[in-house]
Amino acid sequence: MTTKAQRQRAVAQLISDHDVTSHSQLVALLKKTGIVATQATVSRDLEDLGAVKVRTSHGETSYAIPEFEPDRIAPLEQLRRVLQEWVADIQISEPIVIIRTPPGCAHVVASALDRSRIDGLAGTVAGDDTMFCVATQGYGAKKLALHLGKLAGLQKSKAQK
Repeated sequence: MTTKAQRQRAVAQLISDHDVTSHSQLVALLKKTGIVATQATVSRDLEDLGAVKVRTSHGETSYAIPEFEPDRIAPLEQLRRVLQEWVADIQISEPIVIIRTPPGCAHVVASALDRSRIDGLAGTVAGDDTMFCVATQGYGAKKLALHLGKLAGLQKSKAQK
């Protein structure tokens, strides 16, 4: 018999390895690994794990489990990929840089930015499709917005006007 902890580790791994879009798909994937679970059990597991639905680059939604690893620094290339995929617009309101993303994606961008520890970024606050980046005092929002816009590959963001 599989314990709750073992099942939840399997759920987390499956979500990491596959674009899981529904409870029934997750139940089927678990079954392939030899773990039998109901949709209700999977639903509770997803809630316990803090799983959220995020929009993929194909416009679909799939489950993701946010990671809390404050000591893990995201490489600049990973940050660039995240910004290029999810950032739609950048604006400035000193000392804050406002970033807009597709619905359900702001926390993904905020996490990548927080883990990048790039110069000039004091921290982020994310909602559903909008996030605030607070620039450090000596760096300033305009310089931060220009840097983020360049990383995101935005041609003419409001940060660059």
